[in-house]
Amino acid sequence: METSKKGSLKSTITVAMSNYLEAGSIVAGAGGLTLWMEYLNLDDFKLGLLGALSANGFGSAIGALLGGILVDKYGRKLIYKYDLIVYMIGVLLIAFSLNFPMLLLGYVITGVAVGAAIPAAWTYIAEEAPEKERAARVGWGQLAWSIGPAISLLLSVALAPMGLIGSRLIFIQLFIIALITWIMQQQINESTIWEEEKQRERQRQKAGVKEESSIKELFTIPANRKAIVLLLGIYVFWNLVAGVMGYFMPYIYETVGGLTSAQANLLQAFLWILTVLSTYFVFIKFGDKMSRKLLYGIGAVMGIIAWAVLTFGSMGMFELFAFVTLWGIAAGFGAQAFYGLWAGELFHTKYRAKAQGFLFSIARVAVGVISLAVPTMITVLGFKTAGLVMIGFLIVAAVIGIMMAPETRGKTLEQIQQERYGVSKLVRSEENVGKRKL
Repeated sequence: METSKKGSLKSTITVAMSNYLEAGSIVAGAGGLTLWMEYLNLDDFKLGLLGALSANGFGSAIGALLGGILVDKYGRKLIYKYDLIVYMIGVLLIAFSLNFPMLLLGYVITGVAVGAAIPAAWTYIAEEAPEKERAARVGWGQLAWSIGPAISLLLSVALAPMGLIGSRLIFIQLFIIALITWIMQQQINESTIWEEEKQRERQRQKAGVKEESSIKELFTIPANRKAIVLLLGIYVFWNLVAGVMGYFMPYIYETVGGLTSAQANLLQAFLWILTVLSTYFVFIKFGDKMSRKLLYGIGAVMGIIAWAVLTFGSMGMFELFAFVTLWGIAAGFGAQAFYGLWAGELFHTKYRAKAQGFLFSIARVAVGVISLAVPTMITVLGFKTAGLVMIGFLIVAAVIGIMMAPETRGKTLEQIQQERYGVSKLVRSEENVGKRKL
């Protein structure tokens, strides 16, 4: 079987399909949420539980922690041998669900699978990307993440006359795409940078050099702590808003804005199409060429304005279109894209995926917690209060990102690693290996 060339765009896109499946599974559930509510007579608690334990919440948090540990220890490619098999089982359970426990189990299994794949995907893309194209390559991951929801929502509109059967068919579509992606992912090569790091580790072990715990180093080295603050600051707070939108926005459009299910899904699909276009024409084209702090700041401010329009407006058609236009464009070069880029750049190879698994799990746990409260919050406190909370989260993410954004354009991962860690214990260990050989 022919394998994809190391560092090729083909291998990047193949791995990025994990993002398509993640976002697609979240939005597929959101698109048919009211249909499942009616079919299974779900109350606010069960509705929140689905969101909390799915690929949008705790399920993916558990998967991310496990995936990060496994791919740092056994290789980036390992996850692609088994993960999508688990994913396919999950989406089939959802597609053929007959009761709430079956539906919930499908959501949990799918969530664990997509969570496990995400740290591997962002890590692999960053490690295999040419240094002058790293933002562009990460952008392809963001592009896939945006296309998934757009297709799922457009399918929701097209299949709306079929009711719940249409929603089931969307999950079957995800199963088919996952099967094709799994076959393609068997052809990719292992990350070159990971292989080189493992070779150095084996040399140090043979020389009797004692290794520090990678988990301990992740939290004790100042450069790592600074990166964790930056990435948690931008991604957790932004993702609290994006996570609510990904799962509950069609529900909000219908219950608060008075739209039909088809109208809500079509509006949200338009938002995602704008995100796809923005990702390609802004982040992929300019992420390696212009100031990333400036680019991040523009997207962050646009997101805040979008939610201000929705929160303080009357949720008429003008406000709704203004919101989806501003947010849709901003999301293409917002916190998600920069998280994927910086999380791949700012950590050492030996715990790059582990760090991302930890960060991603924290973000998903936060979304899981807020998902439990969102339906009740809107019902009891009203949408304006919920909107003000979302604006607050976005302001925090904007301030942290603008203040702490690193400048890493055009540098290799090895250069960035040397600048951030200096002559670390690891480097000194390698020198000791050389001396012992002499």
